[in-house]
Amino acid sequence: MIRRSLPAILATLWVGMAHAAPDVQQTLFNFVRPADVVKVTTQDAGFPQANAEQTAEGEVLRRVIFNPAAKPSLRLTPQAGVWDWSQDSAMTLRLQSAMDWALTLYVQIESRDGKILTSRIDLPAGPAQTLVLPLKASSPLTQGMRAGPPMPWTYEGQRVLLANTEGELNSAEVSSVTVSMSQPNVAQSVLIEKFGVQEGNAMQTAAYSNLVDSYGQFTRGKWPEKVASDDQLKSQAGKEQQQLQAWLKDRPAHDKYGGLVSGPTFEAKGFFRTEKRDDRWFLVTPEGHPFYSLGVNAVSLDDSQTYVEGREGMFTGLPGSDDPLAVFFGKGDDNRETGANRNRQFDQGRWFDFYGANLQRTYGAPKCADAPSPAESRDDEEAAAANPASAAAPVPAPATDKPVAAAVDCKPPIVDSQRWVDHTLQRLRAWGFNTIGNWSEPALENAESDRQDRVPYTLPLSIVGDYVSISTGQDWWGGMPDPFDPRFAMATERAVAIAARDHRDDPYLIGYFADNELAWAAPGNDPKERYGLAYGTLKLTTDVPAKRAFLKQLRDKYRNEEGLSKAWGIHLSAWELMEDPGFEPPQPSPDHPEIENDFRYFQRVFAETYFKTISDALKWHAPNHMLLGGRFGVTSPEAVEACAKYCDVLSFNMYTLKPQDGLDFAKLRVLDKPVLVTEFHFGSRDRGPFWGGVLEVPREEDRGPAYAGFLKSALAEPSIVGVHWFQYLDQPVTGRLLDGENGHLGLVGITDVPYQGFVEAVRKANAQVADVIGKRP
Repeated sequence: MIRRSLPAILATLWVGMAHAAPDVQQTLFNFVRPADVVKVTTQDAGFPQANAEQTAEGEVLRRVIFNPAAKPSLRLTPQAGVWDWSQDSAMTLRLQSAMDWALTLYVQIESRDGKILTSRIDLPAGPAQTLVLPLKASSPLTQGMRAGPPMPWTYEGQRVLLANTEGELNSAEVSSVTVSMSQPNVAQSVLIEKFGVQEGNAMQTAAYSNLVDSYGQFTRGKWPEKVASDDQLKSQAGKEQQQLQAWLKDRPAHDKYGGLVSGPTFEAKGFFRTEKRDDRWFLVTPEGHPFYSLGVNAVSLDDSQTYVEGREGMFTGLPGSDDPLAVFFGKGDDNRETGANRNRQFDQGRWFDFYGANLQRTYGAPKCADAPSPAESRDDEEAAAANPASAAAPVPAPATDKPVAAAVDCKPPIVDSQRWVDHTLQRLRAWGFNTIGNWSEPALENAESDRQDRVPYTLPLSIVGDYVSISTGQDWWGGMPDPFDPRFAMATERAVAIAARDHRDDPYLIGYFADNELAWAAPGNDPKERYGLAYGTLKLTTDVPAKRAFLKQLRDKYRNEEGLSKAWGIHLSAWELMEDPGFEPPQPSPDHPEIENDFRYFQRVFAETYFKTISDALKWHAPNHMLLGGRFGVTSPEAVEACAKYCDVLSFNMYTLKPQDGLDFAKLRVLDKPVLVTEFHFGSRDRGPFWGGVLEVPREEDRGPAYAGFLKSALAEPSIVGVHWFQYLDQPVTGRLLDGENGHLGLVGITDVPYQGFVEAVRKANAQVADVIGKRP
């Protein structure tokens, strides 16, 4: 039997679906002309009048009002028996918001065996559309991306809203369909007409076809920065250069590291450090000036690829094999068992780098690019990272007395990386940024450089090894590393030594991050989530070092099973039962406070062991640089306290309108440590990419004020020493390689064209730092 890869199978399915027969719709019930074939019942909802009404567009629909209640609903059931939809692909409903604003509806389809398929519908204001709800679980992740194309869209002349569905359904025995709202504050009206089913997948296939043009832009949208030609790219680059020069002249007076010379003065110690003065924390430059870290994450030349294999029908302008831009194809594999990648398809195979291709279009290639292609470079870098000792030294170019233009053995065109570095640094400085954040191009941080416009930077510690990991629940990027495992200490020592090798004496390096968004707890307030680390550890076998440490803690305290049974309110007949895999401890309760005390103590020791291991290694290999915390996403009090004990800075990734919405700074002040906001952003869906980010605002015009408001609130909190924006570039429309994220989050689009209104607002907001931090006491 020939085995085929998942992308190959899906590619075959895509081609088959693309040539499927047209969809056939069947109406089961018409609300305008109701027949006695479907039973309609309501709860806290109803039809205010017997007659239908005509919309502004000339359609005739029936009004249903959902009243203020916990869950007003409209339920449809067969008059007898069940519906057999086994030959159908989707349920359909013609409907329209009767309000001047968008509404959120919930649709639930249930089969006789109790299986349920659910969907959340964001119903926009405006004309009627046909809701198409697939009868099998379906989401953009099945197409390889975080968010799907905007809905509704026009398909064969009609407005269609293709929904996402979750759950499972026996489509041969459908017993009911329920449309509901969740706790509306006032009565909300919806206009509805035909309810039915659809046979065929042509509509679903068309929704994800021809999405991306040759520049990597969404084909169905229009916006001011959208590029239509190579000449437009080049023209915009020229105009931008003039503007950057003018903005650079307006920067406040600063030292070579970006510190404000107008502010308070500190002792110059040759490296970045922190100091508290008059109840305010400061980052201090090597020259002794205050430095508020305004950073940008993922400032990268080579991190904007998207998988194309198996879904070529999404792209309208991929280059052919004889096209010079074909050099921007490559291959990868991001098929990983993590929460971030769960249920995602199209996560391996051939990819294309639209950003690199657009840079090539704009600026051209070096005169003779005797260097590997981006795809070759990526492969070489990954091989070197996996085995640093095997990385070969650069091979010197052969000597020649011929002029460069006469060379005949050039590689295919590649991006002029030095030009990109120069331009990017110029942009960041002109826009008021002074820090290169995590996951950025190494050339931007080059410790060997003697250039005068260098920008301070931070680095992540990539601790990778064969140590044990522990699940705490969601495990977005994977399980928690077991710090009691000796292999973790070895991996830490190796990672820190490698990271410090080229940066040990670089004064531009602010410091290192321990990791990023580790799963210290599961999201939520349930005790099993709050103490997910303790629960996850006790479920494991005793060959896991963390479990042995936990059991030793309990045995040292209680001595035997009788003591533990009494303290925890359980009957433990033998201590060995706790050693069994899958052991389920009780939940904390007021009657047995020692349960929570024991969980809390274990998690504190766990966190302290983790951060101390990294701190000790850093003090040995890089004593001049700071440990900047763990970039907390989901966390626990024990982890934050341990971080404060062993790190120079507490760092948090925060997606809120202001920092104070995400952290209790009154509690943090007790720890007396400076705080760095290492991720925040505000995205929208009106510039191409489909996802609005973790924190979405309605329009592009709202991103600038949101940025300014966040920074203003951060400056008002005396413990915050900087904020870092995520990220420099928009993510690809069809999803980045890592996890399919496809957000409009950037200062710059995939065409390398900045979002002019946004960067102007960001620049003005960044200028307010000098007014706060630059004041002398």
